[in-house]
Amino acid sequence: MIHRPALVLAVAATGTAVCMSVLAGWQRGGWLSERLVWVAVSVVLIGGAHLLPALYRSAPLVVRGIGALLWLSCMAAASWGHATFFLLSQSHAGEVRVSAVPIVNVPAHRTLTVVIADRASVAADLAITDMRHCIRDCPTLRVRRTSLAARLDALDAEAADVRRYQAIEDSNASHRDAARDDPVTAQLATLRGVTDARLELLTSLVFAAVLEGTACLMWWIALLPPGTSPVTDRRAPVPAQVTTDVSDVTTADVPIVASVPAVTEPESEVTKLRRDIEAGLLRPTVASIRQHLGCSQAKAAAMRRQVIEPAA
Repeated sequence: MIHRPALVLAVAATGTAVCMSVLAGWQRGGWLSERLVWVAVSVVLIGGAHLLPALYRSAPLVVRGIGALLWLSCMAAASWGHATFFLLSQSHAGEVRVSAVPIVNVPAHRTLTVVIADRASVAADLAITDMRHCIRDCPTLRVRRTSLAARLDALDAEAADVRRYQAIEDSNASHRDAARDDPVTAQLATLRGVTDARLELLTSLVFAAVLEGTACLMWWIALLPPGTSPVTDRRAPVPAQVTTDVSDVTTADVPIVASVPAVTEPESEVTKLRRDIEAGLLRPTVASIRQHLGCSQAKAAAMRRQVIEPAA
């Protein structure tokens, strides 16, 4: 009854780990044959990581040492496969979240560099025009000045629009990047001062180790021999059976005695003290007895008289 819940949890953990390893192995291969081989290898590694500790615990010491090395290798490989699954699933979830972010349509526009270059050229032409003195054709010069000034204002307005469009595009890109990252991982990365990718890898390895450790422990408990406690791993003591030949025993040879429980009298302090002195644990002096028993000097002297005088 104790092992049945452990067996259910062990099967659930192993099934989950196998599904994760199958998906991760399928992503690793290119051809169909490669994917099938990756899946088979992943399943074997999961079985070894989960069942090896329960299988080699009763084996000789050398076999247990080799099994422990193989188990550590299987655990590392299985955890790596689980980490691959976690990272791939987080990437796919990020793509789904990014696709749900609304895209703000920005009109087609020139780059800010081109607009600034045109403005610089127009500003130079306007400066040259302002340096000219009106000797003849003054209306034409005034028209050119007005035209260059108006063009300069238009370029300033275009540059402002380009900056606004770039701000909208940057905001949209930042929203998409924020949606791509896991919200909990992003917050933890900000608090810990690490990159999101490093924290995602660390959390994936932690999740994989917890899953593998849970499966190993549950299989260890589920595969315990009958009559073994999952806590102490010791078999319950079985009372020895004494067989007696009935033909050799007669009724006259067996006295009828009422069963009386044996009562052991507690050992007195004098007996303990005499035994310790005979064993050489202390000397028969008042100081040694007082230090040994932690009592007063009067009691130590009385105890010494009770121990020494009968012996004398």
